[in-house]
Amino acid sequence: TGYYGDGLNAIIVFAACFLPDSSRTDYNYVMENLFLYVISTLELMVAEDYMIVYLNGATPRRRMPGLGWMKKCYQMIDRRLRKNLKSFIIVHPSWFIRTILAVTRPFISSKFSSKIQYVNTLAELREMIPMEYVHIPDSIVKYDEEKCIKRRMRTSCLSNDPEITSVEQE
Repeated sequence: TGYYGDGLNAIIVFAACFLPDSSRTDYNYVMENLFLYVISTLELMVAEDYMIVYLNGATPRRRMPGLGWMKKCYQMIDRRLRKNLKSFIIVHPSWFIRTILAVTRPFISSKFSSKIQYVNTLAELREMIPMEYVHIPDSIVKYDEEKCIKRRMRTSCLSNDPEITSVEQE
C-alpha cells in the first residue's frame, strides 16, 4: 500500500504471485476469505479516491484468480468503493488477463472499463504514480528486469537483421 496526491490517497498494491495455488483442496475457502479481508481493509482505508495496482508478472497460471472469482469480487464491492476507484493498473498483463478483460468487457460497466490501464514495465508505472510509498516485491522487480533484457535483446537483434534493416531504409 502507498499513497499519491496532496491528500495522500491510497494506492493498493496486489501481487498475484503471492496468491494460493489453485490445486489446494481448500482453495475456494482461502480465496473467499482473502477477498473478504481485502474488501474489509479497503473499506477501512478508503475514504476518498484510490487506485489499485495489480502486479501480474512472475505469476504462474495456477496462481491466477479465476474468472468466476473476479466476477464475484466485482459484484460484491460496495458502490462507493467502485465509484472512488480512480484507476485499476495492471502491470505486466499476460495475454490471458487481456483476453479475460476483453471477453468480460460487455458485462462490466463502461465506467469501470475506462479505469483499467495496462502497464508493461515498472518504468512505465513510475511515470504514472509516485513509487516512494509503494513496495514492489523482489520477484516482480526481477521479472521486470528479465523482461526488459529480453525486449532489448529482441530489439537489437531486429536492428542487426539485414532484411529488416534494408526494409526500414527503403
